[in-house]
Amino acid sequence: MRPAFTVCVYCGSRPGLTSAFAGVARQVGNWIGQHGGQLVYGGGKSGLMGLLADAALQAGAQVVGVIPKALVEKEWAHRGCSELHIVDTMHERKRMMAERADAFLALPGGIGTLEEFFEVWTWRQLGYHDKPIGLLNIAGYYDKLLAFLDSAVEQQFMGTWQMDLIRSGSDPSTLLRELVQAAGLTHTPQLDEI
Repeated sequence: MRPAFTVCVYCGSRPGLTSAFAGVARQVGNWIGQHGGQLVYGGGKSGLMGLLADAALQAGAQVVGVIPKALVEKEWAHRGCSELHIVDTMHERKRMMAERADAFLALPGGIGTLEEFFEVWTWRQLGYHDKPIGLLNIAGYYDKLLAFLDSAVEQQFMGTWQMDLIRSGSDPSTLLRELVQAAGLTHTPQLDEI
């Protein structure tokens, strides 16, 4: 059966300091599966990435992993994905993930997560896509980043319209629902309960 929607999720390959991060990764994967969705992510088996993918699979979601060869060789690939695409470069990885997505969501993570989030946001401001983008701010993880971005607006290096291109929140179900609705996919039967 064709998925009702596809969410591309960026997140850490480490679990982070607090159990709240692991909990939210599981919640997001579970929500995607329970609502007939498909997960696209970086194809890793460790940290939040692995927890996210496992929860989505257990909830019945199709899980599409996209991982560069160099990371597969380090045995970091999640071999349980519904589809596992092994690509040559990070550029190919990000392009494939973006093409498959209806919406994007960043969970807590490190520089890779931040780079992917900022790139897809930049692409949206330039008009390369019009897909909704979310930032899940669990346990205040992104408070300082959001404050910095507000400062960039105040200092006139960004406009408020750019901030309006992303949605942030601390409740995974609410933010996922907003992203799916913003993608215009709420007409599907699997999402009647949204």
